[in-house]
Amino acid sequence: MNHIIFEDLFVLEMANNHYGNLERGLKIVRAYAPMVRFNNVRAAIKLQLRDVESFIHKDFRNRSDIRYIKKTLDTQMSRDDFQTLAEAIKKGGCIPMATPFDEASVDFCVELRMPILKLASSDVNDWVLIEKIAKTRKPVICSTGGTSLKDLDDLVTFFENRNIPLAINHCVSLYPCEEGDLELNQIDFLKKRYPHHVIGLSTHEYQNWESSMEIAYAKGARTFERHIDIEDDGKPVSPYCSLPAQIDVWFKAFNRARNMCGSSGEARRQISEPETKYLNGLVRGVYAKRDLPAGYIMNHETMEKDVYLAIPLQKGQISCRELMQGETLLHPIAKDQPILIDSIDSAYAYSDELKNIIYERGI
Repeated sequence: MNHIIFEDLFVLEMANNHYGNLERGLKIVRAYAPMVRFNNVRAAIKLQLRDVESFIHKDFRNRSDIRYIKKTLDTQMSRDDFQTLAEAIKKGGCIPMATPFDEASVDFCVELRMPILKLASSDVNDWVLIEKIAKTRKPVICSTGGTSLKDLDDLVTFFENRNIPLAINHCVSLYPCEEGDLELNQIDFLKKRYPHHVIGLSTHEYQNWESSMEIAYAKGARTFERHIDIEDDGKPVSPYCSLPAQIDVWFKAFNRARNMCGSSGEARRQISEPETKYLNGLVRGVYAKRDLPAGYIMNHETMEKDVYLAIPLQKGQISCRELMQGETLLHPIAKDQPILIDSIDSAYAYSDELKNIIYERGI
């Protein structure tokens, strides 16, 4: 399965569905698109889609005492408004994305050409919705939240059997949550249990925008999600939301963590030339302890009488790394003189590549 679409992807979710106000939503896009561009990261701005007519039972639409119903009704928007927002997100250089909470909204995601869908942690075992999402064949990110391990295993198996890319975000469903609630070791657990999937972090802590990013990246998380908002028109900003300046810190923490972690952990890193030069400066070269004649064969029994190891290592000189038994001297070596690679008959002397390295190192 192609999971590249999830790699190093940031998902910025518009909190409270931007209060159902198109202009506020457009302001959010305009505030965050430059942060994405200036930090050279790849980000999606995510909407929440609910088809109110089917999502809320008609007999309960006037129940303002039920918080979720009231919030859904207060933040609903027209299809044209959502279309406008999706276009603005694309023009801002970000990926339009959505969490559909019902089947009709899945169809709307297809209509809006959303390239990635999000499955909320509350819907990980909503199989009617999951099957509808799967029919789109679009890549999906799911948040684990309080999901049971069985439900999560079932979900992963479902998407694997259909060859649909699935990223799995560790998430603690506390809004906001303290640093002590983050349970970042779950990233290790998810990576081991689902090795063929991108593992991410959906986070809601509100006092630090650096530490969890750096730790999560080092643990192998590769997609990240936060709620975003702006201070505008006196509307309250939820404590689990990040403001533009805070997201800027978050992005910079990501780039710093990526630089510190370096190359892939799947193979040995490329050793830099400055590092090699530094280490070569600490390597001892082989010097003759006494006058040694041509044709002399060095062996372990007399090695301590024949040679000694000391710095500096000189160009063309063999070092402690190449000193072996059975080397025959091609030339006489005077006491305290370096033994050069061209002065011995050994396996090393017949490798042009190795000889070039030996002549390039040292002083």
